[in-house]
Amino acid sequence: MKCFAAGLLTETNAFVNLPTSIETFRLGHLAPGTCPLDKPLAGAELMFAAKRRAAAGEFELVEGSCYRATPAGLSSRAAYEEPRDAILAQIRAALPLDAVLLGLHGGMIAHGYPDAEGDLIECVRALVGPECVIGVEFDPHCLVTPKRLDASDVIVLYKEYPHTDIVEQADRLIDIVTRIVAHKVRPVASLFDCRQIDSYPTTAAPMRAFIDAIKSIEATREDVISISVVHGFVYGDSPDLSTRILVYTNDDKAAGDALATTLGHELIGLRGHTAPPLLSIDAAIDAAFDTTPDTGPVVIADPTDNAGGGAPSDNTDILARLIARDVGGVAFGPIWDPVMVQLCLDAGVGARIPLRIGGKVATTSGIPIDATVDVIGAYRGAWQSFGASRVESGNAAGVRIGGIEIALTSMRTQAFSLELFTQLDIDPRGKRAVFVKSVNHFMAHYGPIASRVLHVNGGGPLQRDYSKMPYRHVRRPIWPIDTDAPPALIV
Repeated sequence: MKCFAAGLLTETNAFVNLPTSIETFRLGHLAPGTCPLDKPLAGAELMFAAKRRAAAGEFELVEGSCYRATPAGLSSRAAYEEPRDAILAQIRAALPLDAVLLGLHGGMIAHGYPDAEGDLIECVRALVGPECVIGVEFDPHCLVTPKRLDASDVIVLYKEYPHTDIVEQADRLIDIVTRIVAHKVRPVASLFDCRQIDSYPTTAAPMRAFIDAIKSIEATREDVISISVVHGFVYGDSPDLSTRILVYTNDDKAAGDALATTLGHELIGLRGHTAPPLLSIDAAIDAAFDTTPDTGPVVIADPTDNAGGGAPSDNTDILARLIARDVGGVAFGPIWDPVMVQLCLDAGVGARIPLRIGGKVATTSGIPIDATVDVIGAYRGAWQSFGASRVESGNAAGVRIGGIEIALTSMRTQAFSLELFTQLDIDPRGKRAVFVKSVNHFMAHYGPIASRVLHVNGGGPLQRDYSKMPYRHVRRPIWPIDTDAPPALIV
């Protein structure tokens, strides 16, 4: 089997003032042949899995480009067209092919391309012809549409949120594609639209049980090839934004329709019960300090300023209240502030310097924090663990204001793992409270050290009441904007 693999990943927030440029994608570009084999890089997990299996002799691999950009606002036309055209040129040079593997996010919107990934998959299909098998891996915060299904042979999503199973699902996709090429299976898709918008962390009830049940069905039913839960990206303003269930059976459309419908109605029954509640800032601080935990710090997550959702990650509202209340034993981060990071690197660990921290990008960024800080840590080329992958964080600095130790980064990133702090000589395990900017990806590493986990409305740009989102393109009716939103099998 001769297989081509490439990647193009970003997640588009239609409501933030952070354009995604071609320069951003160029910075995150892995050129053909450069994907590492020792440890997957974030966004290149499918490339990693394919390269590893090709190295084991399973198939011949032509390694294309992998373009990655941190979630932000709409991509420029060039930011989509240049990577697309490069990947298509690489495919054209590799023809003929038995299979194409595409590692995509599935939630990209570019100027002139409201369905960027749908366009890319269609372009690949037109190039390789109807006999070549196209397999796609998506993030669950994606869109799955009839157009994307028509142009591909199989689409597999990660199941876990936080996304700790990206490589696992990449291997699953490769297994399915290999079987299709060998004419051992014929996937038929069924897509059920739940007509709802919500958040679905899989680290707690009720989504944990729902995902475990899906995995059990995949493991025990021979006719079921794959099941995916399409969370949708709530800040991607698209007519196809919705929660959906995607089922592939082995040439049994009726069985797939029935299963997708059953699972869809089960998920509808969980409306309003899958996302954790948000506390006010002062209520979250009170809750963190109302008792003395003896099993680890209280971890408080701010989903409203999450860089993983396209936010700047420079909001200071929580930090300002912590300073005003003069609390101690706190780790806080990350705050995106490349200028302050550089000043800290220039000053060096042990310096005491005045800084103006955060509060720069938008009105939702809060007021800059003016303080004299102690520089307690500095790290060039910082990174974090994300499942089996590694996420680059740029340069980073740790500063102390009173009893609060803060992680500053030169690249926008959310809190994934403890390295965010430990690389800066900040010990989150020894703190009374740890405040992180993230929705749920932090749970894989902070959940195990936490005495309890809370969520706070930090005042950032990512509105968590989806009924109040200023959508212009989302198709109505849809819950929770509309109380009556009838679901439907659409494929």
